[in-house]
Formats: sequence, C-alpha cells, structure tokens
Amino acid sequence: MKSLRERMDIVAAYRDLGSYRAAADLCGTTHKTVRRVLERRRQGPPPPRAPRPRNVDVARDAVREKLAATDGRISAKRLLPLAQAVGYAGSARNFRRLVRAEKDAWRRRRRVYRPWLPTPGEHLAIDWGQIGPLHIFSAVLVWSRVRFVRFALDERRETTLRLLAECFEAIGGVPTVVLADRMACLKAGVVANVVVPHPEYVRFASHFGFRPDFCEAHDPESKGVVENLVGYAKRDLVIPGDAAASLAERNASAVAWCAEVNGCVHSETAAVPAVRLIAERSALRPLPSLRPPVRTGELRTVDRLSTIRFGSARYSVPHALVGKKVEVAAVDGEIVVTYAGAEVARHLAVAPGEASILDAHYGGARSRPSRAVRARTTSERAFVALGPAAEGFLRAAAAAGTARLASELGEISTLEAAFGRERLIAAIERATAFRRFRAADVRSILDAGEGVITLVVPGAPLALALPAVPVRPLSAYAIS
Repeated sequence: MKSLRERMDIVAAYRDLGSYRAAADLCGTTHKTVRRVLERRRQGPPPPRAPRPRNVDVARDAVREKLAATDGRISAKRLLPLAQAVGYAGSARNFRRLVRAEKDAWRRRRRVYRPWLPTPGEHLAIDWGQIGPLHIFSAVLVWSRVRFVRFALDERRETTLRLLAECFEAIGGVPTVVLADRMACLKAGVVANVVVPHPEYVRFASHFGFRPDFCEAHDPESKGVVENLVGYAKRDLVIPGDAAASLAERNASAVAWCAEVNGCVHSETAAVPAVRLIAERSALRPLPSLRPPVRTGELRTVDRLSTIRFGSARYSVPHALVGKKVEVAAVDGEIVVTYAGAEVARHLAVAPGEASILDAHYGGARSRPSRAVRARTTSERAFVALGPAAEGFLRAAAAAGTARLASELGEISTLEAAFGRERLIAAIERATAFRRFRAADVRSILDAGEGVITLVVPGAPLALALPAVPVRPLSAYAIS
C-alpha cells in the first residue's frame, strides 16, 4: 500500500503530465496504481474505522462510579472482584490498565478545592438535621466559628424564621449573607438553577437587612462548615434514650452546650469563638428595634361553609370569619386556628377526608331540615289558614301517603262554617294524634262533641296498704 507521501507524488505527477502512463513512469509504478489512487481521491477519505470492542468495556461504568465515590483512592485489586461480578472475564493486567486510564481521566475532571477565607460579619450558614423525632437547627457564624444549636418539632418556615431571629439576638447582630441549603420551607421555586426565595423569607430578610443565599443543589461540600456542626450536635449534644425530656429542657441543654463549645479553642482557627465574636460584632449589622411578626401556621381562607381545609381534612371556624384568612397550625395532635393573633378554634386532628364540626361555630346545634308549606290553590290556602295544627295535620297525612289529600283538605276546610274555627282546630289536632286523615274522620270527631275520650299523661303508681299474709317455708310442703 502506498504511503501518503507517495500518493501525493502520484497526484502531482498526474496533474502536471495528464496521463496515467506518464505519471506511472515518473513515479516508478504502474498506470493501474495511478488510476486507483486518483479514483480513491475523487471518492473522498475512507470512513473512520469503528472502534473494536474491548473486554474491559463491561466494567468501565462500574469503575467510574467507584472512583467518584472514593475520591479516586480505590485500587485495581479492590475493583477487580466488582468488575468480575458485572461480567469482566479478562486478565488482571488488562484490568489494571483500564483502572490507570480511568484514574488519569478522573484526575483531569476532578474538582479543584481551595480554602474558604471568610470575612468578618459576612456569612452565617444554617441547616437542619434530624435524629428520631427531634429536628436540630444549626447555624455557624463563619469567621468567628460561633455555633448556635436549637431543637424543634418541625422544620416549617415559621419555625425556621423564629430560630433564625433568635440566632441573630444570640450573636448580637445581623450578618451580610445568610447561606442556607435549598430548604423547601425557604424557597418558592427554582428557575434555571436559580433559587427563588419565598416571599415571607424575603420580607424577613428585608426587615433584618441581610441577603438570602442558597447552596448548590446536591452539593454538601459547599456547606461543610454547618454540616459538620449538625453531626457534632448529634454526637455530642443529643443524649440517646432521653425521650422523657421536654422541648424546653432540651433547648436549655442546647444553650449550655453552645456556651461550652464557643468557649473552647477551635481546632481550625486556633482561637476561642466567643472571643473572636467580640471583634466580629463591630462588622455585624445592628438588630432592628422590633422582631418582625412571624406566622404561626399556614394561611387558609374560610369558605362559605365556615370551614377550612388542612391536611386533606375539613375543620369548622366561627361563621363570622367567612371569606377571611386565618392561620392554621398543628400542635400536639390538635389543629389550632388563629385570626388576628387570637385563637378562634381548636379541634382534635382527624384523618384525611374526614371533618370536625363544632355546633358553637354555627350558633347552636344543627336543626332538622324543614321545608315551608306554600299553599297554591284556594282550598289549600283556606286549610293552611287554620294555623300550626293544620300544618302538622298536612305533614303527617302526606307522610302516611294519604290518597286524594287535596280534596280531603278542601272538605275539612268547609267544616269551619258549620262547627266553628276552634272546634275544627281541636278536631284536627285529635285526628293527627290518632292518625286519622280523612275528612269523614274529622267530621265524626266533631259530631261526637264533648263525649270523646281525652288522653292524659299516665300518673304515678297507686300506693295501696295491703294486709300482711303469713308465709311458710317450702319444707312445710315436703312429703314425709
């Protein structure tokens, strides 16, 4: 096969001479070779050769994952059993070549680290941790390394802002930037990897005068200073098995623990954090005169049924708050509803889909539904005009399924002219009591006049003084 230089000489000779044979004589080859070289040149370069599969390809992804997980420290000897488990069947020497090449490539891609040189009063890093039912709020003033730790029962936005305000009061000032993880309670969303803070967090930051900042997603190395504090608090502050301690007792222990660790020499700065804080306070912003009001629960709008929905359940509130916004919070298994800072309702928590309704929120116990009687014809209006007794007779007769009820009512209303209004009303009441709903029944009661039996309420049992009777035992009747 001709080399690249020889092929270029053949092409140049043919361009100058214009004949296959003349170019072949000049280059010392045959005219067929000249023709073949020119044809391949006209066709363009040959397609690239497909890479040949290698027996180490089945283990390449596993090797890369382990190198990233161990920071490139794992050896080929430790990786070989893993590679064989995923299907590698080659030699150990060939596998060592793969590991060496992947380590070189990983080192070229590896993150470049440099120490963080903090500025006094610049950054405060915060984060949440959890151990069992307890949530641990941790904060570190980065330059002085002053640590702040408190316990809580949840990680809601209101709890986070309340503890952050307490942290500012503990250190005696406000830093320029508060660096937080991408906490769901403090962010409203993420757009193109840019975190949008929650509006309440923005108002809180504006009141204290700091700038909220967030770490990179899935990157614990960017906030190691506070991650180490969370682990330190879990190991040194939380006492396993001390479940009987209340939240107030745990926070009292946290205050004492923070005073202890902030009074010891820090291994990184070789200084006492409490002493450095005295110098750093001059760079902190002053605290505002008043702490901003922080909501104690979630906002809900009272619907027209005088209820709010919380946790997929429904809870009643006073009907005067329809259309108003109230705050709802779960406290020790109870749902507490507040309005304008005052508690307006308290319910036991119910399961999703259920409802907790209090009669006091609606002005009393629930009444049975009652549909008004509306007379349309002349005979109906004449009968209803007899008063409540006629209305009760009508409802009872309808419930009993009385046939031709409209005509019966018309006949009953005509009896008023013959017997009078009062006697007719009394007869209607008696017919209702005995469930007799025909006009003939009412007429029979009117014809009986005063001779009908009047029902009365049963009286007390009759007490009679009976004479004493001698009693013999059963043995007296025995057959001897």
